[in-house]
Amino acid sequence: MILTAFSRALAQSGDPRFRKVLFLGIGLTFLLLAAIYAIVFYVVGWLVGDSVTLPLIGTVTWVDSLLGWGSLVLMMGMSVFLMIPVAAAISSMFLDQVAEAVEEVHYPELPHVEPVPLIDGFIDGLGMLGVLIVANILALVLYLVFAPLAPLIFYLMNGYLLGREYFTLVAMRRIGRANAKAARGRHMATIWATGTLMALPLSIPILNLIIPIYGAATFTHVYHALAQKDPRLLSA
Repeated sequence: MILTAFSRALAQSGDPRFRKVLFLGIGLTFLLLAAIYAIVFYVVGWLVGDSVTLPLIGTVTWVDSLLGWGSLVLMMGMSVFLMIPVAAAISSMFLDQVAEAVEEVHYPELPHVEPVPLIDGFIDGLGMLGVLIVANILALVLYLVFAPLAPLIFYLMNGYLLGREYFTLVAMRRIGRANAKAARGRHMATIWATGTLMALPLSIPILNLIIPIYGAATFTHVYHALAQKDPRLLSA
């Protein structure tokens, strides 16, 4: 089911609505990461200053530049972890457009649903961003304690959270938030597996910019596949 859903999502790559959301998502993701880096660069420069005096060496004027470029290297490394919450949160703001495009092509017999207001999508996106960031910060302790299992913990945890949030956002379009949460509990194994499939490429630079869009489409297909077995997913 999951692989079929993902292949159908890929097959719709040429849809203009997919491209629109993809470019918007990539642009906003770059802007947010650039803003985060600019803040880090400024704070480092402000704390260190233009120069520092070292014993036996004297005044060194390039320390702020060194630390600034060092912060760039650090941010590039941290982007592997940052991109999961950032890309997923930004894409969730446009998830409704992706789900609508998928349903019009693959499920035209379904009744039209009113799009989620932009402000609601923005709030849901911020909520997802907050949950993923807090969870990944707390998981740092587990990474240190269980270092050999760190990659497994990383993917399983983010797979669970991504699946949980994305399925809820897709399902609530048709059955409301409360029923979406109930349905999530009934089908968590499938949802978790789909979320983990989505989390794997999200840790790969460049690729992680486009995966959230296909993740949203994949979850739309998974939702409707589950609805064939569980009619409660199509009626509030």
